[in-house]
Amino acid sequence: MIATPVSSKSNPITEIRPGLPTICGWEQEIAAIVNHDDPIFLPTTNLKLDNIKAGFACALHMHQPTIPAGVNGELICNLQHMFENQGDGDNHNASVFAWCYSRMGDFIPELVAEGCNPRIMLDYSGNLLWGLVQMGRQDILDKLKLITCKSQYQPFVEWLGTMWSHAVAPSTPIPDLKLQMQAWQTYFASIFGPDALKRVKGFSPPEMHLPNHPDTLYEYIKALKECGYRWLLVQEHSVENLDGSGLSQEQKYIPNRLVARNSRGEVIAITALIKTQGSDTKLVAQMQPYHEAKCRGKQQIGGVWVPSLGSQIADGENGGVMMNEFPRDFPNPWREMQGGSSVAGFNGTEYLELIEAAGVNPEDYPAIQAVHQHKIWQRVNPDAATPEAVEQAIAELKQSDHRFSMDGASWTNDLSWVRGYENVLEPMNQLSAKFHEKYDPLVQADPSFTRRPDYLEALLYNLLVQTSCFRYWGQGTWTDYARTLYERGAALTR
Repeated sequence: MIATPVSSKSNPITEIRPGLPTICGWEQEIAAIVNHDDPIFLPTTNLKLDNIKAGFACALHMHQPTIPAGVNGELICNLQHMFENQGDGDNHNASVFAWCYSRMGDFIPELVAEGCNPRIMLDYSGNLLWGLVQMGRQDILDKLKLITCKSQYQPFVEWLGTMWSHAVAPSTPIPDLKLQMQAWQTYFASIFGPDALKRVKGFSPPEMHLPNHPDTLYEYIKALKECGYRWLLVQEHSVENLDGSGLSQEQKYIPNRLVARNSRGEVIAITALIKTQGSDTKLVAQMQPYHEAKCRGKQQIGGVWVPSLGSQIADGENGGVMMNEFPRDFPNPWREMQGGSSVAGFNGTEYLELIEAAGVNPEDYPAIQAVHQHKIWQRVNPDAATPEAVEQAIAELKQSDHRFSMDGASWTNDLSWVRGYENVLEPMNQLSAKFHEKYDPLVQADPSFTRRPDYLEALLYNLLVQTSCFRYWGQGTWTDYARTLYERGAALTR
């Protein structure tokens, strides 16, 4: 039996079809919840910038894909599949993974009860949250609700938004970027309530993958801003300064302003916090950002002195370090800082609100752009850009510069999310096109059409095919899953 989402008394979001996640149907309501400028942490934070020379911010990323591997090919969470097939590969870790998904609901209350001042940012994919609901894991959901919804713990925990099905942005069809974001917001609100969603202002891109095609990046940032996000986390080597140079070491420890210019010359920007030092999960597992912060000091932004901030994110469950070392090492910094310290843990939105309340103007953040943009705008006059000129410049650069790519950049540059996966990407793009061809006119004529069960089901399959897992794990079983989901989605869009 499939469990229904945890509800809130003030929650206007109800189930559309039993057994399917509520990922659409409340677009206007969601927009009204998220589009505001109210401070989130400022009214409750107990941090004083005057006493802090440097800080650190840690995030945990959690994800499990949805796969057609249940009885008669039913959609189930990969975590459920792990529990049911313990002898396959690393599936024996299923119970440990489940514990990892809930343990912040133990760690945070314990530390707060000790008088500590912990901080953590949480990024759970929509797939995973739905999987926990499907499995009836109320124990996990209740612990997450405790630290999310109880006012006592809100100053210590920040949720980050993400793409619902862990889709990597550069290879996600542009019309689906906003649908992925909205689906996550809707489902999150269906579990934790609208008040919790109102506080989600930071965004965690799956695989830290940033689009670098001018048009894709522009639409990505536009969608983020339309969904009420104030900032996102980016990998240090996925961005460059406007002159094409890499970010200076000091620059990585203050907010930057990510600027996107599309092929028509339109410009949009959003605040970015920089994830540094590659992808090593040990950095978070051993709480190394805390130790790094001890070696850093204040910096000036527009004449205002602020603490430097090191930002890190790691998978919350993968690898022995997260399973074994993180529970041991996470409490230590908070206990060490109890007696007074010039170093503090922050959450991302909290840090931005504090430094801006201290007089920092976001316009003074250093301007950055996605990698390889400089090369394009050297060939194309930004003030007279056309789509044709930009595409010609991209084609010429691909021919003359082996280091140039429009595949985007992520935490790992030795893995492409595009090359070699035409058998996934082509059907994915076809399904998206069919979905929009069928449903966009109907939604345009009647926005409440998104509350229909047939729309919900078609949207679900469209988004599920886009998960990065169907490429990350290579050809074989995982690409077969993608094919099955595509075929079901295609049948719904005929």
